[in-house]
This record gives sequence, structure tokens and C-alpha cells, in this order.
Amino acid sequence: MTVTATGDVGTTLVIGATGTTGSRTTAQLTAAGHRVKAASRRATQLPGAEPVRFDWYDPATFGAALDGADRVYLVPPVGDPDPAAVMLPFLHRARAAGVRRAVLLSSSAVPEGGPAAGAVHRALPGLFEQWAVLRPSWFMQNFTGTHAHADSIREHGVILTAAGTGRVGFVDADDIAAVAVHALTDDRAPDTDLVLTGPEALSHDDIATIVTQVTGRPVTHHHLTHDELRDRLAALMPREFATMLAAMDRAIADGAEDRTTDTVQRLTGRPPHSFRTVAERELTPRG
Repeated sequence: MTVTATGDVGTTLVIGATGTTGSRTTAQLTAAGHRVKAASRRATQLPGAEPVRFDWYDPATFGAALDGADRVYLVPPVGDPDPAAVMLPFLHRARAAGVRRAVLLSSSAVPEGGPAAGAVHRALPGLFEQWAVLRPSWFMQNFTGTHAHADSIREHGVILTAAGTGRVGFVDADDIAAVAVHALTDDRAPDTDLVLTGPEALSHDDIATIVTQVTGRPVTHHHLTHDELRDRLAALMPREFATMLAAMDRAIADGAEDRTTDTVQRLTGRPPHSFRTVAERELTPRG
């Protein structure tokens, strides 16, 4: 376990502060007494943080967001197949503005130099002496929050994937945020990429079974082909991005995500949460 700094670590700019990991990272940083600038397109007020407007596609918002910040948590623009086009100019400005440490949210499915955030991952060490790339597996909150899987579970009792029986080390967004906080505030930055998983690898059939047991409502996993999933997603988003997501499901089917790591335990000093724990926390009927 690393040792967290006890002194003043400055101000952290959290981009995507209203999102799944950004909101949790903001909450955990402020709870620990750190100064946070919470960046979102609407400058939403979050408890304990300074709201600031930020839009990846509006460089006019960059200056005010960076003012006074010496570290930054980077959440790429959602749904953009080439986020480096807007992120790299911002990162150059961030370095010039005095940002010393950058922590990027990427994905276990995206290697350095790969698609999506992979190009940003490759550039980060050359821009900042202190850095980390978080590469979490698929979020457990995909089945409990506002993701398409969660909506499909609530509305139709089904999970639709092309992942077959492939297993994934699904990870709790709370655990991702806990690692982000350490990467942002520890005396020494990780200066590496960190693959984050939960404690066990589960298939989507396993997920459906656990959700059924926790909620008392039947949920099943419907197996789609790669092409069926791609075409379904292409009706909702740019085809290029839909094709990339479908390819990720095919990789899961081929075993690419069937792994677990000790990263959460190693950096936070506690084990990662299981999917059953998260499902009981977020899906158990109340009242």
C-alpha cells in the first residue's frame, strides 16, 4: 500500500465531475479535505467543491478550469472515437498552466497507443512527470445506474451482449474513484498504467443470476452476434463507435477480459467490492 501525503497537495481539477467516476472521485477528495474544482458542462455545484464550466469542444472554457489547479483527473469525452483530437491540445495548455500531475481514465480493453483514449495514454508520460492511467474493467454500475444495460434490465428484464459466455472482472466505480484519489494525492504518482478489476471474473449470465436474486425480478442474458450488436448500437450512436464497442464484446467472448488484479487492494489497502455487494447496495428494493 502506498502512503498518502499528509500535507497540502494543492487543487485537483476533476473533469467529468458529474459522471460515474468523476462524481465519486470529487466526493472522496472533498471528504478527505482536498480542494477540488468540479468541471462539467453546466458547472454543477457539488458538495465541498468549486463548480466550473468545462466543455472538451469549447477551448474557451479551458483557462478558467485550469486556473489554480496543479493536478487533473481526465475523463475523455463520451462517445468520441478520437478523443485525442480535443484532449491533447488541452493537456498542452494544462502543462503550461502549471498542472504537474495528470490521471487519465481509460479502459482495460484499450492499451497504450490503442483506439479511443489509447493515444492520450501514449502521450501522457511525455507531457507530465507525474501521471497515471486508470484502466478499469467494465463498470458494475453499467447494470445498476443509467447505462443501456441497466435500462434494459429495468424495462425488459434482459441484458443484450455479444460477449457470449466470456467472463469479465467487473469493477465498482467506488473502487475506481478510490484508486483515482490515491493516484492524484499520494506523495509519489504511480507513473504507470493500472488495470482495475473486481475480486472475481463473471459472465453476463452470472450477472443476470445475481441481479435476479437481489431484486426478485427475473433477468436473463440474451446472446447476440457481433453484427447484431453493432447494428443495434449504430442506431443510437456513430457507426464507428458502435463498431468499436461490438468488437470489445467479441474480445470478451474470446477471453480478453477474463482476469482479476490486485491493484485496488494494493493502492487502497482494502479488497475491491464484489458485484453482489454492489447489487445489494444499489438494487435492493426499499420501502
